Amino acid sequence: MISEIIRQVTISGRVQGVGYRAWLAHTAEAMGLQGWVRNRRDGSVEAVLAGSEPVVSEMIARCQRGPSAARVDAVVAEAAQPDVLNLRQTGEQVSILSTL
Repeated sequence: MISEIIRQVTISGRVQGVGYRAWLAHTAEAMGLQGWVRNRRDGSVEAVLAGSEPVVSEMIARCQRGPSAARVDAVVAEAAQPDVLNLRQTGEQVSILSTL
C-alpha cells in the first residue's frame, strides 16, 4: 500500500519573477498532487504538496530544477499537517496563493 504524505517545501534562489509558481502549480496538478504555492517576502517560494510518497518525492526533485528561467539554490522539505491544505481555493487541486 502506498502511503499519502504532505510536505511543506521552501525553494530559494532566483525563484520569483520567473514563472516558478505557475510552473509548480501546473506540474504538481499534472502529476495528480494537491496543494498550493505562494511567493514569500524574503524572495523564496513556499509550497505544500500532498499525494503518494513516490509522486511527492519526484515533485520535490523537480523543484530543484524548476522552470528554465529559475536558478534554484536550495529546496527544503518538511512534513506538514493536513490542515495546511485548507489554504487552497475551493474546487482547486493546486492553488496559487497571495504573497506572504
